[in-house]
Amino acid sequence: MEWTDEGIVLGVRRHGESSAIVELLTRAHGRHLGLVRGGASSRMRPLLQPGNSVSAVWRARLDEHLGTYTIEGLKLRAATLLGSSHGVYGVTHLASIARLLPERDPHEEIFALLEHSLDDFEDIGGAAVHLIHFELAMLAELGFGLALENCAVTGETAELIYVSPKSGGAVSRSAGEPWRDRLLRLPPFLRQGETASDLTEQDLQDGFRLTGLFLLRHVLEPRGQGHSDARAGFINALIRQQARAAIPAP
Repeated sequence: MEWTDEGIVLGVRRHGESSAIVELLTRAHGRHLGLVRGGASSRMRPLLQPGNSVSAVWRARLDEHLGTYTIEGLKLRAATLLGSSHGVYGVTHLASIARLLPERDPHEEIFALLEHSLDDFEDIGGAAVHLIHFELAMLAELGFGLALENCAVTGETAELIYVSPKSGGAVSRSAGEPWRDRLLRLPPFLRQGETASDLTEQDLQDGFRLTGLFLLRHVLEPRGQGHSDARAGFINALIRQQARAAIPAP
């Protein structure tokens, strides 16, 4: 058995004295593990960092075997990603969410979204938007997508500013006003036809609250899991940076 594919490193664990088991999210073969001989060496360690894009050749005698990887670097983002606290937390959280995908099951749209997110991670506000969109996409990929295109009550497509915490459906301003205290806020950057311009701290916190609730209820808790510490670390880094930005210069 042999194939060649592009992959993004999700994680690495040492195996024996000099080898490593590497977990990749590949474009055409999904989340896939393989043994890299010499993967613990000083030459290979910088290559096998979470967030890096690589070209991988996987070989095994039988398809169900772990198999071995031969890996070459394509885009080594890790040095930049690991240079900031939000980058460290962000790439760790993205990897933890990607691990919710079944092993060896292709998810090419998720791969493309992860690649795009990692390529545009320098600014913490933009990184936060990517994380929220990635969590939404993962909910949809796992069968729990939110219905944010029209009002769950009236069918309207205008002024969708709330989300029902029960159904995951959007609710318009007029339909939701009587129950506004019971509904989640739908931030502008998640509304159809709107962009992520003029983001506020509240918008981002509302986005994380929205995706966090449904991820926990439908995906994590049924597996006996909770949100990753990295997710909380990223949100805390976001709040700290926005608080610093709000302090006027002397």
